[in-house]
Amino acid sequence: MSGILGVYSDKQVSKELYYGIYSMQHRGQESCGIAIYDEEAKEVVYKKEKGLVGDAFKEDELKNYKGNLGIAHVRSSSVGHNHVANTQPFVGSCRNRNLAIVDNGSLVNANYLRETLEEEGFMFQTNSDAEVILHILARYYKGDIVEAVKVTMDYIKGSYTLAIICDDSLVAVRDPHGFRSLLLGKKGNEYLIASENSAIEILGGEVIRDVEPGEIIVIKDGELKSYNYSDTYKPVKKSCIFEHVYIARNDATLDDLNAYEFRINCGAYLAKNEDVKADCVVPVPDSGWASAIGYANESGLQLSEGLVKNRYVGRTFIKPTQEEREIAVRIKLNPLVPAIKGKSIILVDDSIVRGTTSKQLIKSLKEAGAKEVHLRITSPPVKYPCYYGIDTPTRESLLAASHSVEEMREYIGCDTLKFISIEGMKEAAKGMNTFCTSCFDGDYPVRKIDK
Repeated sequence: MSGILGVYSDKQVSKELYYGIYSMQHRGQESCGIAIYDEEAKEVVYKKEKGLVGDAFKEDELKNYKGNLGIAHVRSSSVGHNHVANTQPFVGSCRNRNLAIVDNGSLVNANYLRETLEEEGFMFQTNSDAEVILHILARYYKGDIVEAVKVTMDYIKGSYTLAIICDDSLVAVRDPHGFRSLLLGKKGNEYLIASENSAIEILGGEVIRDVEPGEIIVIKDGELKSYNYSDTYKPVKKSCIFEHVYIARNDATLDDLNAYEFRINCGAYLAKNEDVKADCVVPVPDSGWASAIGYANESGLQLSEGLVKNRYVGRTFIKPTQEEREIAVRIKLNPLVPAIKGKSIILVDDSIVRGTTSKQLIKSLKEAGAKEVHLRITSPPVKYPCYYGIDTPTRESLLAASHSVEEMREYIGCDTLKFISIEGMKEAAKGMNTFCTSCFDGDYPVRKIDK
């Protein structure tokens, strides 16, 4: 999972890019980068580093990156791919034109495309999908960036949102199914595109709308033009429900659904179907807070801060290795003994993927004196790998893929375990039926292609 940002302005944009991706640090903590078109030098200047935004960029060096048009990226990686070469943006030139690209998503045919290009003599320096996309884009770019993007979209399949610098133009692209989120904002004469509205709003901009699935936006000379990938190909919209379950900030409104309201509704839905008695409701910070509030409001139980979060530790789910995830869980969350000792608690969390976090949390809560721990999950069991950008690459890594709910309960060590149903989750989403739920039900809108 990643976060992308693009800014087109009538002033220097380096600091805006910095602050914008800082607000999306939750979407990726392993690398970051910015690229800016320097109109005087007629080239793209860029910097990309492993690590957090605040560590990679210092305020006094941002003034060295001059230009009124830029893109930026924060990234998380899967196992073995956290190499500095895979950091974005990717920058190059073609036919005396400058190109730079950042991407959020995952192509289902990336391996096939890579092998095809290699057979034609192309060389790759990374294993990133974005480099594959850049090669195809450069291959077909002959002066008309819109046509080059359309041809590129004919080849690439899966999920992607792109922000592209093409000399003095900023280009934004969303895949035809709209798997990954992308929003368009405005601030005076300035245009912004971002994976979440927080990046637009903290810069003082206003969200205009979501970029539509299959839409290509080109901003040049202060004007925005919109194009459709195809007037005949109309795929069903399938934006990622896991964005609302876990990835997005509580203040994110993506595809007309607010993450906070969705999580509140999920918690309330679970409380309506409760059959155990408890003393209090305890959220797993941070993404479990809103759902715990919904549960407490519906049940009438007290909401307690039974787990104290170390604010200086990032998200455990997007750590690249199992060992790192286990260490991060122990550092990240510590039981608040006075709030839980001798009590039967409802522990509310957003999901169980590998089960590592849940198992360690249950153990620590009981060691701290909790009488009973009833775990309530505001998403269905994650049984299938995501091929569209969430770090669940194989079924072997998913606890629910090989365990029943009762077997999961035994493994995790809680007294009872319940998940929201897919139907309940859709009800919490105001009945909207435009989401990809393939990680829960195995119904893939686009199948993975390896050959």
